[in-house]
Amino acid sequence: MAASCTPASPTVLVVDDDPAVAGLLTRYLGGRGMRVEVASSLAGLRRALATSAFDAMLLDLGLPDGDGLTALSEVRAVWSGPVLILSGRSETVEHVLGLESGADDFVDKPFDLRELLARLNAALRRGAPPRTDAELSIDGLRVNLARRTVTGRDGAPLALTEGEFDVLAVLLRHPLQPVSRDALMSQTRGRQAGPFDRAIDVQVARLRQKVERDPARPALVCSVRGVGYRLAEVPTSVVA
Repeated sequence: MAASCTPASPTVLVVDDDPAVAGLLTRYLGGRGMRVEVASSLAGLRRALATSAFDAMLLDLGLPDGDGLTALSEVRAVWSGPVLILSGRSETVEHVLGLESGADDFVDKPFDLRELLARLNAALRRGAPPRTDAELSIDGLRVNLARRTVTGRDGAPLALTEGEFDVLAVLLRHPLQPVSRDALMSQTRGRQAGPFDRAIDVQVARLRQKVERDPARPALVCSVRGVGYRLAEVPTSVVA
């Protein structure tokens, strides 16, 4: 699928056997621009993992056909996105076990919807930064951060300059997040950009000529007016 500079709405998988809770979360999160899918059991969670793509998970520990902590271990074996545990078990030991099993956060029931949304948004923003030694795939390109190489959609190497690769590497570390020109300048050239310094814009323009499907209509390296630039996709690791 080609990248798009149109911001994508995050998809959240709600795993809870209580239809009232699932319905409440569907309405509340849906009303705030998120897409919501629901699984009411461990079996439903397994189906969702096999057939759906989502950006975050809200996981209840009390599933009718299995323990939520066991489910979390299964999730972490195949999926690395943010998981927030929802549970009526407020004991500290449950929190510790959940976090040790791979949860990103723990929200006790009954919960405040605004607090849950804030925690969910924080988890989505954090994400998991790509490993610097991994080969990454994004919009048909392959990027090796350790070797500083980029392979094009046709399998041929792309000849990026040092500066162009530096800009791409910074954006890869912060996918979907606007990165200011000042931040790009300081992280790629070791200094702050001046108010009239357009060097980053030049680097981005040249980078787009090499990595965009249609450089005249960039859809991967997106402009954020008044701020800087944003990578429109989250890269995935390529297993050797």
